[in-house]
Amino acid sequence: MSLIEALLLGLVQGLTEFLPVSSSGHLAILKNLLQIKETGIIFSVLLHTGTLAVLLAAFRQDVKKLLLEGCKTIYDFAGNFKIYFKNRHEQEAIRYKKLISNNYRKLFLLLLVSTLPTAVEGILLEDLVLQAESNLLAPAIGLFITGIFLLVIDFFPAGKKIPKDVGYGTAFFIGIFQGIAVFPGISRLGITLAVCLMCGFNRKFAIKYAFLTAIPAVLGAAFWELIQVPGSGISAGTFGIYLAAAVVAGITGYFCIRLMLRLIRKKKFSFFAGYCFLLGTAAAVCNFVL
Repeated sequence: MSLIEALLLGLVQGLTEFLPVSSSGHLAILKNLLQIKETGIIFSVLLHTGTLAVLLAAFRQDVKKLLLEGCKTIYDFAGNFKIYFKNRHEQEAIRYKKLISNNYRKLFLLLLVSTLPTAVEGILLEDLVLQAESNLLAPAIGLFITGIFLLVIDFFPAGKKIPKDVGYGTAFFIGIFQGIAVFPGISRLGITLAVCLMCGFNRKFAIKYAFLTAIPAVLGAAFWELIQVPGSGISAGTFGIYLAAAVVAGITGYFCIRLMLRLIRKKKFSFFAGYCFLLGTAAAVCNFVL
């Protein structure tokens, strides 16, 4: 893969990652059309790292609060174990600490529950996903699926649920759908947003949840890919090309994410649905013509 090809892939990743139009679908289509050779796991890991850096920067306040309250929740959970044994052996009646005492603690647990099915699906479907990325028809179908979800949610009434109103079964259900987004063309952001809104989430909270739940998903994907290549076997020059693509993806994503967040909050999703249908149709036609 040349430097120009790598930079182009990084640019497309940064431009599409934070819109509900599937960055993986765009990358798969671009690789097939330009006949870009296998980019390798390290390239994917670095692009994920660039994406993750942008997400952490954009939602740094929420991430900080989530980590803080998550650690406090774990600490209180361990403290309740001590209280249990002390009450049992010393016949005390010490009150247990309340674990879910605010919205961020609840959100931490909801994100954790959503991550579990996503991780399992990502591991189980890995080989199938690699096959799907090698042609234009698979991402075309994925884009049609994304478009249908985006089109449908415009007809759902505005929800009012915030973290305290959401059950863990709902979070698990959302995680299942997010896991399906490992297939190229199915937007993780789009399908997670759609399911959140269908479940009655407040629109602002649905957008935040869709982005925040992507952080452990992206981090997990990068880690899983990395442990499979204990020895990368790539030259310093090739690594430099990959790193340049990741930097381009990160910089582009950083400047685009705020604008894209405003677009998602204000605009109807039918615009993005139409784009997915058009790109999916073009990819399907190219699959049979080229």
